Amino acid sequence: MNELEMKHQFEAALLAAGRPLTAQQLAELFDERERPSLEQVVIALNALQADYQGRGIELLEVSSGWRIQIRSNCIDFVSRLWQERPARYSRALLETLALIAYRQPITRGEIEEIRGVAVSSTIMRTLHDRNWIRVVGHREVPGRPELLATNKDFLDYFGLKSLDELPTLAELKDVETIGVQLEFNTADVVSDQQSADAQAEAEQTEGVADTESSESAESAESAESAESEGLADSASDLEVGESVAVPDDAVSDNTTEVA
Repeated sequence: MNELEMKHQFEAALLAAGRPLTAQQLAELFDERERPSLEQVVIALNALQADYQGRGIELLEVSSGWRIQIRSNCIDFVSRLWQERPARYSRALLETLALIAYRQPITRGEIEEIRGVAVSSTIMRTLHDRNWIRVVGHREVPGRPELLATNKDFLDYFGLKSLDELPTLAELKDVETIGVQLEFNTADVVSDQQSADAQAEAEQTEGVADTESSESAESAESAESAESEGLADSASDLEVGESVAVPDDAVSDNTTEVA
């Protein structure tokens, strides 16, 4: 099989798959007697990559394999095909993700120490749901906190083949400038961050209201209990049949004697 035929078949397979495919996976699509070597597959992929130069799409090798995707300068135009807004993530989430990517493996406590604020459970849940981070072990300290690191889905999402392709800290002036790749099979362009944040805020507000209500009830109950105890104490001071001495000067001088 010549290189031109392989390029056409690889192009069709990558578009149909809608996900990255490795050179081995592409080779296994052929019959065993016609199967090209991995070297031939890579040569054909490199040739196809060169064919896409100067076009609106590109062939890129990421952590999970090769994929065809839209070039970054066409993302804004193509995104108009979807009515939903593209995914937007908070600065706190991006800072947390950047710390995990550059300092991995790292614990949640170490992230909070560096940022100076607590890491929201909503942020951690979003990163796990996106399958961008994973637990790789535990720090051998009291409590054995989880060690967090990134995985292949993180690299694929940001169009990276390995962590070595991350920009240096000097180049990364602002975490909000991290680009997001737009793939042909991108259906998940709606950010669940805003809904998750709203849910967390509602839960927090409800928790505060419940706490205030509980505290008010406890205060009223405490006051009533204290008043009852005071009355009981006063009553106990006066035993049944005990006479109370009244000073003579407490009796008014103009008391009228009844005949």
